[in-house]
Amino acid sequence: MVETLKVLVIEDESDIQQLLSYHFKQAGYRVDLQSSGSEGLKRARESHPDLIILDLMLPGTDGLEVCRALKGDAKTRDIPIIMLTAKSEEVDKVVGFELGADDYITKPFSPRELLLRAKAVLRRTQSGGTEPEEKQLKFGRLSIDLPRHKVMAGEQEVELTAIEFKLLCYLLETKGRVQSRDTLLDKVWGYDAFVTTRTVDTHVKRLREKLGELENYIETVRGVGYRFKEKAG
Repeated sequence: MVETLKVLVIEDESDIQQLLSYHFKQAGYRVDLQSSGSEGLKRARESHPDLIILDLMLPGTDGLEVCRALKGDAKTRDIPIIMLTAKSEEVDKVVGFELGADDYITKPFSPRELLLRAKAVLRRTQSGGTEPEEKQLKFGRLSIDLPRHKVMAGEQEVELTAIEFKLLCYLLETKGRVQSRDTLLDKVWGYDAFVTTRTVDTHVKRLREKLGELENYIETVRGVGYRFKEKAG
């Protein structure tokens, strides 16, 4: 139920803190406010919230460092993060997505739009996404343990964010068939995630890097999208 969900807001501007607190509480969420990156990171690790609203420009430890730390820790990497910042340049969005952020919204923003995005992210991360009924997926030297959200590339465990995990599962489930960027947005992110096709490219790039020697399992079909190899070979 929505009323049991906890949102951690890491934002140093008090007026924005109060704005977010008011609207999320009105929507039935519990809200925890933190004003610095270091305190927000500490609280996230302690309380494991259902969603984090993370400002990019924070005193001390900035939002990108907080995101990197959370997504790099197996205990917190599945907590969805929406980045909230005054920076609107595409490069900032790409960096945020590469670090594992689930969505990105720029100031000034509409509280209603932010709530819609929050609901979309939570729906996506809590529904189980694209995982099939089988408990194990295997392809060549790649194996995926669905209940444990564990991915092995040969003997090496691969740490993936929730979105990267869903993307990999969907591509493997549809191996041999080309998936357009729009299709991937629909099936993995959901069109109500307010992200663009560039986001798909960023996540595929990051996923390939993490797969290391198995990166060629995911093929680029120029002008169309991506395809998981039909045979390991």
